[in-house]
Amino acid sequence: MKGKKDITKIDSLIGIHTIVEGNIHFAGGLHIEGKVNGNVLSDEGQNAFVILTESGVVEGEVRSPTVILHGTVKGDVYATESLELAIHANVHGNVYYNLMKIAVGAAVDGNLIHAMHDVLK
Repeated sequence: MKGKKDITKIDSLIGIHTIVEGNIHFAGGLHIEGKVNGNVLSDEGQNAFVILTESGVVEGEVRSPTVILHGTVKGDVYATESLELAIHANVHGNVYYNLMKIAVGAAVDGNLIHAMHDVLK
């Protein structure tokens, strides 16, 4: 399908034993299994997504069109297109989303704020 995102194509991987100190700016697919002490920011205008595995931790904000969380975020999350909070997802911050899917067991210690695409930029 034209314009449809391929969320199986990972361009960057942060491994389970990796700790990143500082912000990450990315395009395409980002898969985080380790820890990021900084913000995770997709390049504006890009068809990007981030997947945070159950072992993954981000201490900072996450901004991407598509966000899939299985792990922990200690900061605000901004998903301009879609957000998925899986069973073990934990967010300690506000969540700004356009479309959201949340599993039983996911936790948000903050506000869920439905915002249109323009507001999320």
